[in-house]
Amino acid sequence: MIKILLADDHALLREGLRKSFESAGDMVVGEASSGEEAVALARALQPQVVLMDLSMPVMDGIEATRRIREEAPAVRIAVLTMHDDIDKTRDAIAAGASAYLSKGTSFSEVRETVQRVAEGDTVLSPALAGAMLTSAQAEEAGHDLLSDRQIEILQAIADGMSTKQAGRHLGITTKTVHNHLNAIYRKLDAQSLTHAVLSAVRLGIIDLNREEPVDV
Repeated sequence: MIKILLADDHALLREGLRKSFESAGDMVVGEASSGEEAVALARALQPQVVLMDLSMPVMDGIEATRRIREEAPAVRIAVLTMHDDIDKTRDAIAAGASAYLSKGTSFSEVRETVQRVAEGDTVLSPALAGAMLTSAQAEEAGHDLLSDRQIEILQAIADGMSTKQAGRHLGITTKTVHNHLNAIYRKLDAQSLTHAVLSAVRLGIIDLNREEPVDV
């Protein structure tokens, strides 16, 4: 069972999500209709995951994400938005969001994402990440920044693997994966796994559009 806080200014959407999550056996511990309310409820209720819209009154979802990460660092945030604005995507990731999904996503995928985020994973939406890649200006290649193993780990995660799956795929322990990720964060000046992956994409270190299947 996952404890979830819903943050969206559309009451009907919150009601639908609440019913769907509760039918799946999860607990919606609260609902917020503004970013300011989301910060206050996250601090008071300490949910595992906040499902956050970006366009809300008083305080938008990006600033609310930043505030929650500062004031309640144990709370994870998954963005669910109807917009695919590139700048907002980057800003949400930089603010500390662990997942970014569009509202066209099926509920089963939303719930799977929330579950993975609650377990400490980071989830990328390929469509939104691909849009960021398309819009990014060419930057100096950064292969020399990371070791071959670190590149393999980031590529596995960009391919959709969890950190545990990446470890199994590469024949290393999850602890070793996390040790490499800590080094990657320092080298890329990244604040989160999502931020690191997207930075590596912009630097041309990894590819989000690989066609070959990856065994996990």
